[in-house]
Amino acid sequence: MTITAVPVVKNGCLMVRGKVILTGVPDNVVVSPASSGAAFVGGKAQTSSSCHVINLGILDDCKFMCLFIAKIWWMIPRVGRSASEIPMETQMLLLEVWEDSVLGVVEDETPATGQRFYVLVLAVLDGAFRTTLQGTALNELQFCYQSGDAGVETAQAMEGVFVNSGDNPFELIKDSIKILSKHKGTFAHLENKKAPAHLDWFGWCTWDAFYTEVSPKGIKDGLESFKEGGISPKFLIIDDGWQETVNEFHKEGEPRIEGTQFATRLTDIKENNKFCSESDGSSTNLKELIHYIKDNYGLKYVYMWHALAGYWGGVLESSEALKKYNPKLEYPVLSQGNIGNIRDIALDSLEKYGVGVIDPHKVFDFYNDMHSYLARSGVDGVKVDVQNLLETLGSGYGGRVSITKRYHEALDESMDRNFTENNLICCMCHNSDSIFSSKRSATARASEDFMPNEPTFQTLHIASVSFNSLLLGEIVVPDWDMFHSNHSTAEFHGAARAIGGCPVYVSDKPGKHDFKILRKLVLPDGSVLRARYAGRPTRDCLFVDPVMDGKSLLKIWNLNKVTGVVGAFNCQGAGSWPMKESESVETTTPNSISGRVSPYDVEFLEEIAGENWIGDSAVYAFNSGTISRVAKGDTIEVSLGLLQCEIFTISPIKTIKGGIEVAPIGLISMYNSGGAVEEWVVIDDDNRITIKARGGGVFGGYCSIKPSSCKVDKKDEEFTYNSENGLFTVYLQSDGSFKEIEIVF
Repeated sequence: MTITAVPVVKNGCLMVRGKVILTGVPDNVVVSPASSGAAFVGGKAQTSSSCHVINLGILDDCKFMCLFIAKIWWMIPRVGRSASEIPMETQMLLLEVWEDSVLGVVEDETPATGQRFYVLVLAVLDGAFRTTLQGTALNELQFCYQSGDAGVETAQAMEGVFVNSGDNPFELIKDSIKILSKHKGTFAHLENKKAPAHLDWFGWCTWDAFYTEVSPKGIKDGLESFKEGGISPKFLIIDDGWQETVNEFHKEGEPRIEGTQFATRLTDIKENNKFCSESDGSSTNLKELIHYIKDNYGLKYVYMWHALAGYWGGVLESSEALKKYNPKLEYPVLSQGNIGNIRDIALDSLEKYGVGVIDPHKVFDFYNDMHSYLARSGVDGVKVDVQNLLETLGSGYGGRVSITKRYHEALDESMDRNFTENNLICCMCHNSDSIFSSKRSATARASEDFMPNEPTFQTLHIASVSFNSLLLGEIVVPDWDMFHSNHSTAEFHGAARAIGGCPVYVSDKPGKHDFKILRKLVLPDGSVLRARYAGRPTRDCLFVDPVMDGKSLLKIWNLNKVTGVVGAFNCQGAGSWPMKESESVETTTPNSISGRVSPYDVEFLEEIAGENWIGDSAVYAFNSGTISRVAKGDTIEVSLGLLQCEIFTISPIKTIKGGIEVAPIGLISMYNSGGAVEEWVVIDDDNRITIKARGGGVFGGYCSIKPSSCKVDKKDEEFTYNSENGLFTVYLQSDGSFKEIEIVF
């Protein structure tokens, strides 16, 4: 439960729960109570402007973790201890505050009880303005407040920074997002959204398999090779490469000028010539292709890719098919945030060549026409990419927030009309303009792409998706992106996807699959054992750097219906965060990193354990195949080499009649073993338990004594029992139905 204590400014200090958070707070800073103990912090300027930078005060010697836009499209995390380490474009700041205040307690304030609490600072939208946080070399914490349109000005920046506090950082973020969504009314919490249909099924995306060379033949070849291996995708994303486009800056037969590919523009809402004829005669258009692959390969859902502006360079002004949407060539206007961190080649290109911007008053017609055509062709949903581009196109349209809001409202309306299952994946959409304009969209990519040819990026990817999910996971289901099953890091990525609460899909080239990896993720019916929430760093990992400090493992926690799960990942030594230099003189990272895992790494485990749980758990380590009985408060040591991981299924132990202890684990050949357990019931009078399970394979559990018998769907089954560690196993047939396991003692 979030403790309520409204932040206040007193004696030049920003106080939260009686603790000093900021000193030297200027007189123009204003605190306005929100609700439930939260507040907005703003400021007044002397003159009206479209952009203000306002000092909030000094932040020093306080552990923080922040999420910031490193490159226009994506957030990454950063940890530190003072404001000088907080980059431009920071959107979320989480502080760890101990009983001894950052800089002491003001005399007449009563200290809060407890050893530590957390302060959340969110940079949010305020009308037509967007806020970000940043630090200075003097440890001043500032907020930047901008509209993105010189004609949209103000001298009052009152509700751009939201501050709240609590004892549990995960509850704090959740409660804060709910407060904000109710107060602002511009977005919705994930609990109030409809989840897309594809999330619980294994998928395939064409991007890394073909890039823009995707074709009907390639799609069929890929689906056929999956089928031959015995694991077929149930959802397919036909990514970039299917649309009718033109590049005015590239002439046939001449070398391509680097960057001009991003200035390519859309010329029609229909498919290009590649999809209008197939040599084997199986399809002559997109509709026929989709019906063919659904009929022959068991696909449930097919999504098509498009950019929020139509294509990377927008739409072609002179296109006869698109003239009715009143497109106009506009040139992106870059903010200080766009150029102050990492510049992006795509944005540099579009700044030079321009974007064909659809009239915001016509953008619903554009989406509706395209989506209705796709829906009539058998398409079930869309992946909408390149969304943050709009932040640079607000000049003359009421500003970046206003144009983003209008486009998102049009997209939501079209989705509601044409894809009633809310089958939308948002991508390249990490700016707060998009996040806090998300009323219906329920899935969004959580980090920069999986890049199979970039060995230094693999660990950054896992760290980014887990930390970014702290914020994104309260608004959308974070999509941790595709990966390659046949790749040196496939186990690392696959294990992360299994516990990430995210969709599981790959982008394998046809014939390039590792079915051993895929069978640890995908059940025979094509479904996946998706955990309940967004995978996030454990509490003891929130303020450490799992990529560059040379000593910390990354631990990610999640919950299933009756079990918890913790993944431990060694992300050290393989890459470095952009915009950050290593603080250590040492240039080498140890071959192995050690850490400790505890059942209490799983937040809210007691809620699924039930009232009579005494705190002990059975812990199953997937890769080592070991099971341990872990008493309350105890830990397990784990040591991992570079790019190694271990997945721990944590099942609360229950005591039944006669002092017998039992705990289900799940399918022990699957990364997220516990995801296979739907429910279990103790029947004390008969000294037995019943377990409802999904999928097929070896099902395991912990028993303190050997059972006398086991039945599966009321039929006696042979089982094994290891008296040394208490591991019980029984084999489940994989016919796609739920199984009822009855264990009698």
